[in-house]
Amino acid sequence: MKNYLLFTVFISGMTTLAAELAAGRLIGNVFGTSNIVWASIIGLILIYLTLGYFLGGKWADANPTPAAMYHILAWGAFTLGLVPYIASPVLRAAATAFDSLQVGILGASFVAVLILFIVPITLLGTISPYAIRLTVDDTSRAGQISGQIYAISTLGSFIGTFLPTLVTIPAIGTKNTFLLFSMILLLVALVGLVRFASQRDMLKHTWMPFVLIALALLTANQSMKASAAQIYETESAYNYIEVLNQNGFTILRLNEGQGVHSIYHPDTLQYNGPWDQFLVSPYFYSNRKPSDIKRVAIVGLAAGTTAGQMTAVYENIPIDGYELDPKIVEVGRKYFDMNMPNLNVIIGDGRLNLERSEQKYDIIAVDAYRPPYIPPHMTTQEFFEICASHLTENGVLTINSASVPGDRRLINGLATTMATVFPSVYTVDIPGSLNTMIFATKQKTIPENFAMNLLALSNDPSVNPLLITTMQVTFSNLETGFEPTTVFTDDHAPIEWIVNDMVIRFILEGGTQYLE
Repeated sequence: MKNYLLFTVFISGMTTLAAELAAGRLIGNVFGTSNIVWASIIGLILIYLTLGYFLGGKWADANPTPAAMYHILAWGAFTLGLVPYIASPVLRAAATAFDSLQVGILGASFVAVLILFIVPITLLGTISPYAIRLTVDDTSRAGQISGQIYAISTLGSFIGTFLPTLVTIPAIGTKNTFLLFSMILLLVALVGLVRFASQRDMLKHTWMPFVLIALALLTANQSMKASAAQIYETESAYNYIEVLNQNGFTILRLNEGQGVHSIYHPDTLQYNGPWDQFLVSPYFYSNRKPSDIKRVAIVGLAAGTTAGQMTAVYENIPIDGYELDPKIVEVGRKYFDMNMPNLNVIIGDGRLNLERSEQKYDIIAVDAYRPPYIPPHMTTQEFFEICASHLTENGVLTINSASVPGDRRLINGLATTMATVFPSVYTVDIPGSLNTMIFATKQKTIPENFAMNLLALSNDPSVNPLLITTMQVTFSNLETGFEPTTVFTDDHAPIEWIVNDMVIRFILEGGTQYLE
């Protein structure tokens, strides 16, 4: 009996952590994966487990039989498998509310989905104390046996940390991940009932897997969001990915989908967004022409909007595109015509791979920020030093960041940090958006250089009109000053605190009107 009990504890621990990570993805597809969301998920699941540990101890003392434990385990497995199907209509309503920025509905939906986990996680929490009660037959070994059970449970949790993220969610999706782990745990429970109770006890629960399988089949072709104009959706190890077609424009959205990460139209290259702004980076230096630009790096390639514009304006120059998520690259090639022969795609972390690169670039375009998802390691003095070391003598680092009306803490922090590495830093608020571009030149430059280049290029018929139009927008909104503040370092970069506070204040003060 003991060996099977230990195996049960292992599978239970694995399933608990798998459920937590799958919950993060299930909720993150609609509400995002910010620290606030993850803190809510982890915090409440720990509360549910605490309740489970307490109840498990009481129930085990009241009815110390394997049959009782495996009955509880069966119900825990079954209710866990139900979660994504019960949550589905709530999440779909929340996704619609997110598109229309109905904050009240979003808050209620978030709480409702989290509450759904109270039953399965609490029941799973009862298993370890139950197993201890059943296994301890000699009080002199109680400490040893308890330690063994919690060690095995933790080992299972370790496995459950990696399996959903790296294997099951990318391979079969979030709903089927819940189904898979639920069915594994349910099988363990049914076998346990046969071994330690009776076939009759086991048969009381045989309807459970059939219900879960039926729900899976009935919802097999159901989209996760069913957004208007959706033409494709999928999940990767890193993101929920959604492709929309709106008025002929193909749009890439990730996770909760409030930001447009890439855009494509077969008949235009001008999108009046942050992607255009990367084109103008070199012209803070005097007497610059498009032919002077020899190589570009894009950190945060996404589906290739900037790469396509660079290719058109700078005539097929080599572009190194750094992108963490290979699934996004696949989507870019299929839906966004990201098939430029001059584009070299590098999969992996942007900072790490840029540091390893042997190339020098005239432009390094960082498009990896999307509040509240700003990787702190790409905001620090050390990162900007890496960027500077991979720029040519007249190179420029350009970052697509964000600000909200009346709150420029993020921009000031980034500009202050960049100014410790680069002699000249400029900012441009893009009209009609919350995007702010930050330009940093490797050599000392002045705004007058940009004005003179704009004048000269405007009179050159060989220059792509997109470049001229974008330069006009840049020059009209160019700022040379910022408020000095804390320098971000690898040791101290309070990005998450700053961004979370900005987002919360923005919402509470009615700032969502700017997004409508």
